[in-house]
Amino acid sequence: MGTATTNKHQAGQKPAKHIEQRLQAAVRFAGDSGDGMQLVGGQFTATSAVFGNDVATFPDYPAEIRAPIGTLAGVSGFQINFASRHIYTPGDRVDVLVAMNPAALKANIRDVVEGGIIIVNSDEFDAGNLQRAQYSTNPLETDELSRYQVYKVPITQQTLEAVKETGLGPRDAGRCKNFYALGLLYWLFDRPLDPTLSWVNGKFARVPAVANANKLALAAGYAFGETAEMFAVRYQIRPAELQPGTYRNLTGNQATAIGLVTAAQLAGKPLFYGSYPITPASEILHDLSSYKNFDVRVFQAEDEIAAMSAVVGAAYAGAIATTGTSGPGMALKQEALGLGVMTELPMVIVNVQRGGPSTGLPTKTEQADLWQAVFGRNGECPVPVLAAQSPADCFWSAIEAVRVAVKYMTPVILLSDGYIANGSEPWKVPDPERLPKIEVRHPTDPATFQPYARDENGARPWALPGTPGLEHRVGGLEKADITGDVCYVPENHHRMTELRAQKVANVLRDVPDQEVYGDPSGELLVVSWGGTFGAVRTAIEQAREAGRSVAHVHMRWLNPMPRNLGEILKRFRRVLVCELNMGQLQLLLRASFLVDALGLHKVQGRPFMVSDILNRIDELMGGHAS
Repeated sequence: MGTATTNKHQAGQKPAKHIEQRLQAAVRFAGDSGDGMQLVGGQFTATSAVFGNDVATFPDYPAEIRAPIGTLAGVSGFQINFASRHIYTPGDRVDVLVAMNPAALKANIRDVVEGGIIIVNSDEFDAGNLQRAQYSTNPLETDELSRYQVYKVPITQQTLEAVKETGLGPRDAGRCKNFYALGLLYWLFDRPLDPTLSWVNGKFARVPAVANANKLALAAGYAFGETAEMFAVRYQIRPAELQPGTYRNLTGNQATAIGLVTAAQLAGKPLFYGSYPITPASEILHDLSSYKNFDVRVFQAEDEIAAMSAVVGAAYAGAIATTGTSGPGMALKQEALGLGVMTELPMVIVNVQRGGPSTGLPTKTEQADLWQAVFGRNGECPVPVLAAQSPADCFWSAIEAVRVAVKYMTPVILLSDGYIANGSEPWKVPDPERLPKIEVRHPTDPATFQPYARDENGARPWALPGTPGLEHRVGGLEKADITGDVCYVPENHHRMTELRAQKVANVLRDVPDQEVYGDPSGELLVVSWGGTFGAVRTAIEQAREAGRSVAHVHMRWLNPMPRNLGEILKRFRRVLVCELNMGQLQLLLRASFLVDALGLHKVQGRPFMVSDILNRIDELMGGHAS
């Protein structure tokens, strides 16, 4: 946002305050896991969305549960990029960092742009907190932060003073300091207080003293920005020119939940969601539990195996059967998922990917479950696989997954990831009357019914249990073609394997041709999938503005892949695959299309920065690093 290199501002300086217009800004709130950074980050996001900005967010949770207070392991952050134009990412480097303690400063300082603003809670920079953050000296008293605009604000003390009239004890009163910091940021970026004040009134309606304290802290932070002589500038970011319509700010998990509910409504069927809580997919389970009025049945199973098995049963009974999990849970689901493939029943499995293997990085993002999705079952067991590209796109991807599952009578895997699941962006609410219905057909005539006869798509009939005359075998043993009787004949097993594979291949009928952003041929094609879309598209736009012969393909369908993909890949001299793993899609493209695809890999629990991709483009095409 800013390029000034003004050093530390102290009270007593009296620069003239003025308003500076900006196109966009990236702000990060960072503090201890108990400091409420996610809460105030969400409020800043909601207020900016109401104001009319385009927004994109990146919540960053600590991986350890109840990490020691004040340590690096316990730092929690929330980043928001808000703009007067369309944006794809929550920003690369941040323009403003709010650091509530030394650990928050140390963990996040590398992401602040040179000349950027750092607002620190100076009350927390005591000897104990400095030691816990592994500082040998106080960075506020050295030249360590000389490249930034540093504002030392006694946030804790100011908060206690502001809420004194409520009668809350020091501990409860001190917990309002996140709202003080929020109020200061609202002043800095000329944001209205009313949306947050209304939220506080609703959230703490039963505890008036807490509601009043938070409102007082919010107002005090705003007033400090207005009256403190250390701040010379505030910033304005005008509303974005978005397409006309009604918008709602959604996280990826919220969008997935709404998409599943919508798909069930479009199919005229109840929605069953069987799941076991696991980070970062649990919010889908929580959100769906509030949609009982839309004929949603939520089942929290005792483990992942039970959850997946229940989904198979719900699909057999005729529901839109779905489940959600993350990597370790996905591993446990694979046996029952194979049962779903063998019984040829429609179901959707959402995998919100996280850092692995094993428990790995449970609160961090990764894209390392692609091979697991495509190949991760015993036997020849293909399933369609698609991936959402952004938080709002999770809505459309969920509907698409259900539509394909029902049409082709197969389990479908929908890949999300921690970055887009927890991140948020404005979602344009669609007109429900314009959404195409999902056709569901249940046979009823015993005279024409055969359990494994197939339609033009290769799908077998979805017979509801209890339908007179339609009794048939189900289970994991191989079935005879047409009749569905248990069959061990070698030639039949080979034929049924081919039929199941062909059915998945037939999904290509519903997979649109791959689109290319940029020139249809040239020097370099950058390929991405899933949540890497925003960073890659932003990098490609910047590279093209700089005159680079570079284009972008973002893949939604990963199995089967678009029919024209191979032709596109061969029209470029070089192909670069960007993914948050060690090269899983890269290997699939090499094997499928015999192209010498290169890779850009990152497994740090963090999404790509635009600069990561620009640097790799420059490396491949010549020129200095961006």
